[in-house]
Amino acid sequence: MKNTAISLYLDLIKKALSFTLWPEPGIPLETFNYKRSTAKRYFINNLTKILRRFKIQIVEIANYKEQDREEGIIWPMYAETMIGLKRLDNIQYCIEDVLKNKIEGDLIETGVWRGGACIFMKAVLSAYEENERTVFVADSFEGLPKPDATNFPADKGDSHHTEKFLAVSQENVEENFRRYNLLDSKVVFLKGWFKDTLPHAPITKLSILRLDGDMYGSTMDSLIHLYPKLSKGGFCIIDDYVLPGCKKATDDYREKENIDAPLLRIDNSGVYWQKGNN
Repeated sequence: MKNTAISLYLDLIKKALSFTLWPEPGIPLETFNYKRSTAKRYFINNLTKILRRFKIQIVEIANYKEQDREEGIIWPMYAETMIGLKRLDNIQYCIEDVLKNKIEGDLIETGVWRGGACIFMKAVLSAYEENERTVFVADSFEGLPKPDATNFPADKGDSHHTEKFLAVSQENVEENFRRYNLLDSKVVFLKGWFKDTLPHAPITKLSILRLDGDMYGSTMDSLIHLYPKLSKGGFCIIDDYVLPGCKKATDDYREKENIDAPLLRIDNSGVYWQKGNN
């Protein structure tokens, strides 16, 4: 499905969403202040308030390598996505394949942060004038849940829920869609914990299932409730296979359901497979 105008547009969107068109700016000192000790938090909070009156901001220099940005192993300040160019390329490949082969179903990402991957899904559909498929945007929009070690022992001690940087409101994600002129009635938000929203989501068929829940429980909830709805020939993408909990959930589900489709690596973190007969 080669088209120069489409290729140029999607390449530009990927670079804009990942902020690779520009040098990474400094990290404001207060951004990760919640990780510091009480005394340091107090000092930095007061310092930044005083400096703000004089329109001054202290930043830490971000010495990111281009490969780090390409493979999505940083937490960027201004990008709408942190998954990097290789995983965005993978999304494009999977969508173009299902469009070319007329695989039925909508698209979903579970765990969206600032919405960049979902925005790109919508951009690919719009570029090919595919207006019938829905992009589902599933997130708590409050960060990650506390680990449920009783039901998911693999998540014991997981600290993702303490990362305030990962909590982005639905309103902010909607605004990000608007800035790319890609918010319409075919973008549907599923707000809440996956265990609560996914069992009742208005989804009949999926062609793209992209999981970015980091943890065992979040990954398993997504697979249990959504993988059976993935059409044969559709793609299941796992963003966080590098994380122990997510990897174990993926491996456990594939083993339980006798999924033998080859698990293909995208980059240092992500993997995917194309659904066959199981």
